[in-house]
Amino acid sequence: MRKIDSSIAHSPTVQVIERMFALMDVLASREEAISLKEISAKTGLHPSTAHRILNDLATGRFVDRPVAGSYRLGMRLLELGNLVKNRLNVRDAALVPMRELHKLIQQPVNLSIRQGDEIVYIERAYSERSGMQVVRAIGGRAPLHLTSVGKLFLAADDPQRVRAYATRTGLGGHTKNSLTQLPALERELSKVRQYGHARDNEELELGVRCMAASIYDDQGKLVAGLSISAPAGRLEEEWLLKLQATALEISSTLGYQHAKKA
Repeated sequence: MRKIDSSIAHSPTVQVIERMFALMDVLASREEAISLKEISAKTGLHPSTAHRILNDLATGRFVDRPVAGSYRLGMRLLELGNLVKNRLNVRDAALVPMRELHKLIQQPVNLSIRQGDEIVYIERAYSERSGMQVVRAIGGRAPLHLTSVGKLFLAADDPQRVRAYATRTGLGGHTKNSLTQLPALERELSKVRQYGHARDNEELELGVRCMAASIYDDQGKLVAGLSISAPAGRLEEEWLLKLQATALEISSTLGYQHAKKA
């Protein structure tokens, strides 16, 4: 919670802005309307000062006054927030972090989304020095159960939806490592839920292994997956933490608020 530090000299304009932010922080801390007396106590502002600034904010619909002497955040903030949200898309949010991750590991980094029973590759960070023989082109597709990102999406489904997917697709395989039986797939998805990431152990292409982490939007919905692809013998476990940190960075840009464990 912001407290006004009167010991610091500010220009009048900066001081008003800081006080405005402090007031809005207090209003954001509670779902219900808050009395002027409580707002004044929490911010350290004189009631007359808080009252004046809150009235100015109410004029712009940044603050509502449901009853006399009490305040809450206004609908204008929701309108502005929706404008920002609509300008965001997962590819734009992911592009720079993906490139930074690629610089660290020098292996392909892929961004994928789900469309029906497949994942679609929508962006990649890749260089010839990675040594990969096969790199999925942007717009390329692959079955959910054969890819690390696809497993993230299947793991987010309930068991009935997973069984329906298996029935629809027949769980066709591409390599000897492909999971083509429902019990094996269900065991794999249980691991994904337990550990919070997914893997492809040469299940789509022989000689290529992948690891994937989830990307969430502001509602906590799984919207994409970020994956690292590497030759089977060169996928390093230490990359997983970097991958997860990058996926969380992208999620945060999309408005996701990660709940830290106590």
